[in-house]
Amino acid sequence: MGIVSKGVPVVSGVAYAPALWLRKPQFHDDTTNSNATDQTIDCAREVRRFTEAADQVAERFNERALQTVGSASDILTVSAAMATDPAWRKATIDLINTGVPATRATTTTLGEIARKFVASGTVLADRVTDLVDLRDRILAGLHGLPEMDLPQPDSPVVLLCDDLAPADTAALDPKMIQGLVCRHSGPTSHSAIIARQMGIPCIVSTQGLDNIEDGTLVLVNGTKGTVKVNPDPGHARSLVALEEARHEAASKWVGPAKTRDGIRTYLYANVQNRVGALQAKEVGAEGIGLLRTELAFIGHTMEPSIEAQARAYQNITDVFPDDRIIVRTLDAGSDKPVAWAGTQPEENPALGVRGLRTRGRRPEVLEHQLDALAIVNEGRNDPLNVMAPMVATLEEAAEFAEKVRTRGMVPGVMIEVPAIAFLAGPLLEIIDFVSLGTNDLTQYLMAADRTNPHVATYLDAWQPAVLAMINSVARAAGATGKRACVCGEAAADPVLGAVLLGMGVTGLSMAPSAIRTVGSFIGQINLETCKRAATAVLGASAGNNFAKYSGAFNASEARERALAVLADAGVEFGFSEGS
Repeated sequence: MGIVSKGVPVVSGVAYAPALWLRKPQFHDDTTNSNATDQTIDCAREVRRFTEAADQVAERFNERALQTVGSASDILTVSAAMATDPAWRKATIDLINTGVPATRATTTTLGEIARKFVASGTVLADRVTDLVDLRDRILAGLHGLPEMDLPQPDSPVVLLCDDLAPADTAALDPKMIQGLVCRHSGPTSHSAIIARQMGIPCIVSTQGLDNIEDGTLVLVNGTKGTVKVNPDPGHARSLVALEEARHEAASKWVGPAKTRDGIRTYLYANVQNRVGALQAKEVGAEGIGLLRTELAFIGHTMEPSIEAQARAYQNITDVFPDDRIIVRTLDAGSDKPVAWAGTQPEENPALGVRGLRTRGRRPEVLEHQLDALAIVNEGRNDPLNVMAPMVATLEEAAEFAEKVRTRGMVPGVMIEVPAIAFLAGPLLEIIDFVSLGTNDLTQYLMAADRTNPHVATYLDAWQPAVLAMINSVARAAGATGKRACVCGEAAADPVLGAVLLGMGVTGLSMAPSAIRTVGSFIGQINLETCKRAATAVLGASAGNNFAKYSGAFNASEARERALAVLADAGVEFGFSEGS
């Protein structure tokens, strides 16, 4: 028994089953010269073939979106929109009309887009996997082949792959696919987000998988990010039993969330539509900690009216009429281009005009959205909490807070730009709450593209620098009596959640599927244990010079220190492998 692979842990849990590789077929065009044309081809027929194949792919994406909920449904909807995008379709058709066969034209245009995304060095690289998947599905149609289906095992397996497209991840059966290990991908990729929603233990950016063959028994620890080949069967089964006990405890959990010594913890849900809100209500969420508003409008060619926006928001907020709802204003830009909101193609969109910055080009878009939210806010006992994304200066925060307060709502800010995190003290004198978006905060703080698998280790929210920054913001909030919530993917990690509570974070917002697991875990520990775990990670002398620094040296050590404190307090349920 030995660790043969170590990657970046994404979804906590344990899986023990035979390995099964997912190997996608490779499509190659018959002509090696991509610039060659064939004047003998029937261009009109090739255009029809291409259009029909692309339409069929979009239709299947939409069908799968209707069969799923939450983030999976939204990501699939965006994939369908990508398949119908008029810009790349026109470029492909124009190329076909010059005499290039439909297969090669598709490969050329989507390949060029993918290269630009990679070269941008931004979150647009997240779309490369989606583009490759779109290309392969269209090519399958053009070759007269069915779209590649995922394997349908008749017994549980651990799925190994290079990467997994969102459509494939959303189609996984958690009863049969008990673990997911990817060579590539990152902790905030679409496939990772969907795996978390489905509760499948998952590790990404994993090296050293080459020697694992189909049928080999492997033990996946999604908390530690390890894969073991042919482990001791008794040890592996004991860990699985602990995992099953954890799931059983989670299934019986009902809110509100409290530590073992009775300290209240607020668990909210990240949602973007009514289906997600209903799911969150069912599992015991105490409100919405992140209402994403941009996904409802991606694909629109013009700004929806104030009334249309109000109806869309009301449809979601009505699910929680008396609970806290935190709305994020339009986060257009970067990997969510919305032309009517003032976004334009940029060399480095993640560092460009996105979020609150779009008001410089189209100030009325923010005004109209706040007007729509004010309509929804009328009559609510708990006013809407409204926060702005991509705030970098106190001036921006003050301007935004005034606009929100004049409409009778509660202003807040997303902490995702390190510059504003360093000013948390004065910031909290301007606004009423903060919410730490750990996905982007980690990306910007660690100077690492969150979709690039080659820098995935930097993107772990357990990085000591990230935790130190969260701790600093939480302390500033506590000193001013204001709220500090974490709404990134990190909130769905039960062990990290305990550390965050120990730092003074007052609320955690996550995918609805994670709420019962986190709530059940919190119920096993007391606040003092959380504080000890936070101290173990940060070090009692955090803030002193490096020679006196007693905190964790890297992300892996930070996680191990927290696990050790929890194990010492008698907390188990599969989060630590024990001896």
